[in-house]
Amino acid sequence: MLWFPLFIGIVSPQKTLGSVVADSLLYKAETRASFSGGENTPFWLVSNLYGLGSPEFNNGYVKAGVELPLQPEKRFSLGVGADLVAGWRLPGAFRVQQLFAELKYRRLWISIGSREFVSKYNDPHLSTGDLLFSNNFLPIPQIRVGTYGFAPVWGTKEWFSVNLYLAYGMFTDSKWQLSWVEKGTRRNSNVLLCSRGFSFRVGNEKVYPLTLDVGIEMGTQFGGSIYMPHGVIKMPTAFEDWVKAIIPLAGSEKTPVSDQTNVQGNMNGEYSIALRWEPLKGLKIKGYWEHYFEDHSQMTFEYGIWKDGLYGVEVTLPRNPFVSRVVYENVCTTDQTGAVNNNSTPQVPEQVSGRDNYYNHYLYSCWQTWGMTIGTPLAISPLYNRDHRLAIYNTRFKANHIALEGDPLPGLRWRFLLTFTQNWGTYWFPLPRRMDNCSGLMEVAYKGKALKGFFAKGAIAWDKGPLLGNNFGGMISLGYEGGLSLKKNN
Repeated sequence: MLWFPLFIGIVSPQKTLGSVVADSLLYKAETRASFSGGENTPFWLVSNLYGLGSPEFNNGYVKAGVELPLQPEKRFSLGVGADLVAGWRLPGAFRVQQLFAELKYRRLWISIGSREFVSKYNDPHLSTGDLLFSNNFLPIPQIRVGTYGFAPVWGTKEWFSVNLYLAYGMFTDSKWQLSWVEKGTRRNSNVLLCSRGFSFRVGNEKVYPLTLDVGIEMGTQFGGSIYMPHGVIKMPTAFEDWVKAIIPLAGSEKTPVSDQTNVQGNMNGEYSIALRWEPLKGLKIKGYWEHYFEDHSQMTFEYGIWKDGLYGVEVTLPRNPFVSRVVYENVCTTDQTGAVNNNSTPQVPEQVSGRDNYYNHYLYSCWQTWGMTIGTPLAISPLYNRDHRLAIYNTRFKANHIALEGDPLPGLRWRFLLTFTQNWGTYWFPLPRRMDNCSGLMEVAYKGKALKGFFAKGAIAWDKGPLLGNNFGGMISLGYEGGLSLKKNN
């Protein structure tokens, strides 16, 4: 039986409404609208928005939130936050985007509720997104326990640190699936989530500006009800099933035969490595690599993990009026341990691993929530599917992505994204021919002193190619943010 680690990977909490301000209540309100022509809203006006994007034309939302952030410098700290959203032409007219409470004592941390998390290595504004947990989907409510950031190991003088977590949650899109999914096709209800992670860091930035992070992370869909064309499958949720979601084991007789011969639930994971170096003051270089896996052949290096993965580099430049950061990523998911798949039988005792069919599953449809892919958005989200089936039809692709960001003037920031992809569909349902696609975005944001607290964003975006269609559109966002001091002397 294949053994999987208990903790896999790391995700750090995001400061959602600005930098942490001691004893202050932060608040923010924003309205955003996108306008487009073509077959869909342009890709980069849909993706990596924590589920607040949609390929539907002329969509948008109004959002308001408050947060009392954790205070990292204090030994004991409590944080709470909430974001409420009313949208149009989005999945769900009203949603609780975030609603959470968190508690920190020294390096121990617990979070309860829905909140947005930043990927461990990928820049949330410039990257294509993490292969396992990107910022492409609506936050899933969960209880998460672990370390707050990297915790130095005793006796190593901060040269060796670890970060770990374990979380359980529940998907919230059951009613949306019932209304959106084509009748008679597969959908899920009340599905549970288990995610866990472990990472370690070698290096002490205070002494020498070079550090190495190595991590492994995993997410599991389990429990719930599976609505199939021929009936309903009730997946078990006894104590042993919660344990098997952490350490994957074969399912009991209460699960389908495939789970009994393999592992129970939909298991997804990734390995990741990041190397950070600051050779000069103000110049920072980060190289990172991610490898996604769905079964033992990719996890145990049986077929060569270098064939599929995300290779990226991020450069932060010394202060200048032109470009402050540059990101380049190359993503490949075409191998998936090959096109052949054969489970051993008494008649054919040899087992060949292949057709991993990334992000899709025979019971839990696919690695999505509210129609948006949980992993990289380059695996096109089900919300794009005209047939209203819960499936990710494009999981075999190669991508080259370049992103730039600059701060030419105080309060003024711009970013530019350009992504080229070659797409083959899946091994099970290949595209009739290779489809190439180009997606771009140019965005400008301003937050000036003239109107303190007000900010504005504007963007144009486009797609070119047969995969998503020829699309062109724009976005405008207006908002206000501030802080209310809670100190007694104020």
